Amino acid sequence: MKYFQSIIFLLAFFIAACAPNNPEQPVSNEDPQTPPQTGDYIPSPADGGLTRGEVFLDSTDLLTLESYPLQFNLTLKGNLPTPCHQLRIAVNPPDTENKIVVDVYSLVNPGEVCIQVLDPFEVNYPLGSFPQGTYSLWINGEMVAEFEA
Repeated sequence: MKYFQSIIFLLAFFIAACAPNNPEQPVSNEDPQTPPQTGDYIPSPADGGLTRGEVFLDSTDLLTLESYPLQFNLTLKGNLPTPCHQLRIAVNPPDTENKIVVDVYSLVNPGEVCIQVLDPFEVNYPLGSFPQGTYSLWINGEMVAEFEA
């Protein structure tokens, strides 16, 4: 009988240990390290008081998603000058020569004191789809890819 009581006690202990502390508080499955959404990289009017800075790009990749119509994603890997810098990505629509110009830069509050250490990032930025044709992709003045849509 004592063995049976010990098993019941252990089961109750493990069940209680797995339960949330406050059953009325919703439990979030969201990872706190989730990277910002694409909208966080788009320039906004609130950026007016910030100073423009550099971005150190290590690699750029254009990914073609198997969908109809074809969808394209831009993968950027690099470093921001400090953890206080915020990444911005401005994508211009294709011009008359089907040239897509992407401006990648950072913004920082000029009055903010920040540790001087590089802040690595990796971003998958959706470019969307384009009408049928041949396009060239330019990032910060450098052609990085040509592709067919």
